[in-house]
Amino acid sequence: MKIICHQQLTQFTQKSVILLGLFLNFFPHSGIAQSRKPNILLIMADDLGFSDLGCYGGEIPTPNLDKLARDGIKFSQFYNASRCCPTRASLLTGLYPHQAGMGHMTRTINFPPAYAGQLDSTRPTIAHVLKAGGYQTYHVGKWHVGNLSPKQSKANPLECGFNKFYGTGAGGNYFSPKELYSDLTLVTPPSDYYITDDLNEKSIQFIREHGKDYPDKPFFMHLCHTAPHFPLHARPEDIARHRGKYRIGWDTLREIRFRNQKRMGLFKPTTKLSPRDSVAVAWNNLTEPEKDQWDLRMATYAAMIEVMDKGLGRVFDALKELKIYDNTIIIFLSDNGSSAEVLDLWPGEDYSHTPGAECGTAKSHLCLEVGWSNAANTPFREHKMWMQQGGISTPFIIKIPGYNPDKQQNWNRNVGHIIDIMPTLIEMSGSKYPLKFRGSYTATLPGQSLVSAWSGRVSEERTLAWEHEGNKAIRQGNWKLVASFGQPWELYNLEKDPTEQNNLVVENPTLTEKLSRDWQIWANGIGVVPWENFPRSNYKPTKNYRRKSEPVPQ
Repeated sequence: MKIICHQQLTQFTQKSVILLGLFLNFFPHSGIAQSRKPNILLIMADDLGFSDLGCYGGEIPTPNLDKLARDGIKFSQFYNASRCCPTRASLLTGLYPHQAGMGHMTRTINFPPAYAGQLDSTRPTIAHVLKAGGYQTYHVGKWHVGNLSPKQSKANPLECGFNKFYGTGAGGNYFSPKELYSDLTLVTPPSDYYITDDLNEKSIQFIREHGKDYPDKPFFMHLCHTAPHFPLHARPEDIARHRGKYRIGWDTLREIRFRNQKRMGLFKPTTKLSPRDSVAVAWNNLTEPEKDQWDLRMATYAAMIEVMDKGLGRVFDALKELKIYDNTIIIFLSDNGSSAEVLDLWPGEDYSHTPGAECGTAKSHLCLEVGWSNAANTPFREHKMWMQQGGISTPFIIKIPGYNPDKQQNWNRNVGHIIDIMPTLIEMSGSKYPLKFRGSYTATLPGQSLVSAWSGRVSEERTLAWEHEGNKAIRQGNWKLVASFGQPWELYNLEKDPTEQNNLVVENPTLTEKLSRDWQIWANGIGVVPWENFPRSNYKPTKNYRRKSEPVPQ
């Protein structure tokens, strides 16, 4: 596995300013002021599936993100950490989630250090690094890597390097969230509130204020939408635009999206669509009333994504109005695969479905569930929290100042991971990663800069690894070893079998043993604890799906 020593890291950061100059001069017709560092807008969606955007094969209208993809680069193999808290912690620190104290989720009790439940305060964030490099830093939207109360936690956005914060701790009701903060002060949303619109408009406000107050300084904004995470909430008029489209069902939708993906060159013609998730009911076996209810759910989900995209279009327009769009790096990705969870029976006002409440309304807490999640993650297996491709694969779009994409070749085939975002932005901004932070030596960054990925060079084969709730995986070159909690290892050649259909464990015992050993070395090095040995040893992760025999809330 790749190890970077502190001396190498220091040399890397010392070269960053030189590389930035080369980066800017590489695009002489971009209109970028040569002395001005690029602004950075890093956008993250929540529970968005791999195939939900139009530019990744979906039918949901996402014209603004589709255009962003045409103007930039789309990665075909980019990974997250399979769940919200771990992914966010990893992205912010450039480390694996366990190294940042977020191997599981927030609010854990008596868990080991790698699962502390909030960001490790000795780890510098990308906001700390960019602020030291001259950036004003803003966080808008979901935080979910620590308590937002300054009396209870130092893992809040202001302590973690951001100049301004507006948003929520986690998710919740889209129409009336309980936890909405301006910096660290609770605010009450108005009666006509919808959080997706609010987060986009607040981003626009921060951008305009920055242009007025800091015209000569670059900014870094981390915009974290809660959409399309459950509960499925959208305005009636937005849902109505999609009503009836999904009566075709999840089986047909998966086939349509997969055909789109192959037609646009995302997958080879020989790639096979994974089978329908075994827990999902065949669409043709549903009754007409059931089909109508499931159509409503997917229509609501589509509306949530469309509204997010429309608002992002307004954010991009604000950058253009200030004449800084061309000098802004824009990145878009999702924190994990689409969710098959069923949480309408959780206690508490924000987490309970009121019997009889229609999907999409404020009193509903209905989720997408397994059939539609399986479609959202087309063509892959599994969902959020699992380490099969459906859980860890994300759309990844990056627009680079001055970049002129080859419209026929803008699928980037390099393997990328969220741990790569920190070194990428360090290189592109000319910033430096500190050797020491808050009195402690910093961990070496396990990721690599992606700049070489779009410079025409194919990156070297690399090793990446994952763990969450006992689900685990390691990818080395094109080989991937993966296992669900309590299950044996499975081995796949992702070059030939990207949808993980042909398990090659039996045919490759030596390779399986090597990858298993490498995964254990990685796990030991970052503090992974076997899930069955946790203090909550009675907790066994299971697929939180509605079983086929259970009634669907109407």
